[in-house]
Amino acid sequence: MPLTAKPLSALGLTARSGEDVSVSGVSVDSRLVKPGYLFAALPGTKAHGATFLEGVIERGAVAVLTDRAGEEIAKPLLAGAPVALVVVEDARLALACAAALFFGAQPATMVAVTGTNGKTSVASFTRMIWQALGLEAANIGTTGVEGAFTAPSSHTTPEPVTLHRLLADMAAAGVTHAAMEASSHGLAQRRLDGVMLRAAAFTNFTQDHLDYHETFEEYFEAKAGLFSRVLPDDGTAVVNIDDPKGAEIAREAVERGQKVLRVGRADACEIQIQAQRFDASGQDVRFLYMGGPQLVRLPLIGGFQAMNVLTAAALVIACGAEPAEVFEALPKLSTVRGRMQLAATRANGATVFVDYAHTPDAVETALKALRPHVIGRLVAIVGAGGDRDRTKRPLMGAAAAAYADMVIVTDDNPRTEDPASIRAAVMEGAGAEALEVGDRAEAILRGVDALGPGDALLIMGKGHERGQVIGTDVFPFDDVEQASIAVAALDGVI
Repeated sequence: MPLTAKPLSALGLTARSGEDVSVSGVSVDSRLVKPGYLFAALPGTKAHGATFLEGVIERGAVAVLTDRAGEEIAKPLLAGAPVALVVVEDARLALACAAALFFGAQPATMVAVTGTNGKTSVASFTRMIWQALGLEAANIGTTGVEGAFTAPSSHTTPEPVTLHRLLADMAAAGVTHAAMEASSHGLAQRRLDGVMLRAAAFTNFTQDHLDYHETFEEYFEAKAGLFSRVLPDDGTAVVNIDDPKGAEIAREAVERGQKVLRVGRADACEIQIQAQRFDASGQDVRFLYMGGPQLVRLPLIGGFQAMNVLTAAALVIACGAEPAEVFEALPKLSTVRGRMQLAATRANGATVFVDYAHTPDAVETALKALRPHVIGRLVAIVGAGGDRDRTKRPLMGAAAAAYADMVIVTDDNPRTEDPASIRAAVMEGAGAEALEVGDRAEAILRGVDALGPGDALLIMGKGHERGQVIGTDVFPFDDVEQASIAVAALDGVI
């Protein structure tokens, strides 16, 4: 939709010169700057954005937003140029707020979900519940934008300019309710700070992203920022109280005056899971809501799905829905793409599932959750991504070996690292009995071939992804598709 140029003051910004220039667009990418734009020169992992100012000036930028380090770089480059310079202590925060004000609209009801695992499932289930209640809803995250509005997304939590342009487009298209994933990267980089949230959820906290965050404490502080900084004081915090960090999140929320809905198995929970019964097609869940007993059928595989679903239900209730109507909608939920997704079934009844599990805890959780649904052997395919946290690789192999009857170690987005060295680290944890098969398609074929009646195969790591990253190239690869091909070939269908 067309946007009107706005003065810096309308974006909460003040130029050093005092000149209140009008800007017709905002960009964090120097290559996308157009005449009349505000360019946000932010600190990067390889270079500061201010080093690209010559090109920005040539492209017609009228203002630059940066921090004090960027100011030192910018001064000689902007000398004599007709460009307003805005210098702030926290340029990322200022950009998030400016982007929100520039695009000016977002769905009326917004929620966010953070945690190491479960973000996509909770956000997707939240959107599905809203849709079941007749609302125009969408979710934003790892799988893109889904629901009443669809769009691709290259990041779990888009950078502020992309995010607020997207939110404005969603609002213009009639989307009234949206759930978004809040990654630790996105929170640390202030990408959500301009989003007006009604509620936020915390799923869990386990090892991941130590290639980006220097310590566990820094990683957790990034997650906690959703509640300590982004969610307003009158918002509602939905907290998995079973997680060791849940009590800390809840305490932070209470101190800020936020309402808290606790989900878990403890007696103090507003939504208390009491029992689960599993079968081949799903599970029955008994829980208490504010002390009143409820029983629902979930057509979902994996015990952890009950926590994800009830967290989503709590978010919807926190935004004003009637609890009874929310609980009536739960049996209508469907599997989230790449999250404990049934990919294929062999002629002998053996099943093949695909899951995004890519951390040690997620591998353990996924295998333990699938086990009650399987009467035979459980076969696991596991790998680890290149150019990412190396310390988790043997831990992922060990988790697979501990909870599966057969383990196959294969490649999973090796990126610019040597695939064999990544597999060796995973094999270190998986043990000598694990089978190493570098080619992922062959690994899936071997895993499917090993399945007897009543067995199940869990292919972990890539989930919804449709590409395998080798070097800097992305080659088409879909675990669900490969599983279907393997089953069809072995069962004589093709």
